[in-house]
Amino acid sequence: MKTVAAIQTAPEQPLIVDELDLPDPQPDQVIVKLFSSGVCHSQLHQMHNATAERPMVLGHEGTGVVTHVGSNVTHVQEGDHAIVTWVPRTPNRGRGLQTPSGATYQDKLVSGSVYTWSQDVLCSGELVIPIGKEHPTDISSIVGCAVLTGAGAVMNTANVGPGDSVAIFGVGGVGMSAIQMASILEAYPVIAVDLSDDKLDFAREFGATHTVNASQVNPVEAIQELTGGGADYAFDAIGVRITNEQILPSVRGGGSGAENHGGMAVLIGIPQQEMTIDPRLFMAQRTYRGSLGATYPEKDFETFLRLHREGKFPLDKLVTRRYKLDQINEACDALEGGQILGRAILEY
Repeated sequence: MKTVAAIQTAPEQPLIVDELDLPDPQPDQVIVKLFSSGVCHSQLHQMHNATAERPMVLGHEGTGVVTHVGSNVTHVQEGDHAIVTWVPRTPNRGRGLQTPSGATYQDKLVSGSVYTWSQDVLCSGELVIPIGKEHPTDISSIVGCAVLTGAGAVMNTANVGPGDSVAIFGVGGVGMSAIQMASILEAYPVIAVDLSDDKLDFAREFGATHTVNASQVNPVEAIQELTGGGADYAFDAIGVRITNEQILPSVRGGGSGAENHGGMAVLIGIPQQEMTIDPRLFMAQRTYRGSLGATYPEKDFETFLRLHREGKFPLDKLVTRRYKLDQINEACDALEGGQILGRAILEY
């Protein structure tokens, strides 16, 4: 079958919207006709990556209806609504294989094991999570990356609890999801750090109790002052060098003794370069760790959608811009220019 997708044929080049050819699904694959897709900053990194294979298809969070099911897939059926994501439904160890889906463009295999900037996606059934038809088909798409990444880091990587102090650097879709989950879990204070007053004001609508504009003050010193010596947890939802290096000194130190642990710094945003950290920070029993899609999709997606239905995790407020597929370059430019509060989506 044929579908229409956003395709990059060379590094640093605009995306083209053209036809892909999709073969019949393999026994472990599914085809989903998409209603919507999120527009994630990670795709900008892919588009700038000169070593990635082209032609390339992009996107990894979408909601749609299952139209074809491979013979070995049993957890979804044709007609089911589902979220397409990049985190497998079956817990595994290691990164796993990033195998091409089998889709082709002009008779060339396209790179990308999952893609949602497309009217239809052929992918592993492991990346297709069924949801009830009562859930919205537009805003639910961002559960597949923005929400699972930010909220999952707070909920599953850090295990934030009531009264824990939390700082989140970067309040885009991922950072805002982290703020909202920290608020739901009754953390305090919940400190949002960014360079934009507009984004910081927006963060307060999602549960930030304090804000820090890092263009005006030293954010590490501000967090230490607000928390009396450092946060219990600090999250980098951006991934640039300066924030990579700021989150560890932003958390409190511990000391000698088996249980005298310091705080935890959690890197969520995909880093793009080396960083330098004072090793003495680790001697106060601080922890620095990464978080990569830290969710159990089948369990956590239902939790996120239930919280939205209860008015506790307002996905409709988090989605602030909507585009059509033929506007994908406009959407990418707006995202790269820092013009999007929360998350943008594509609607098909």
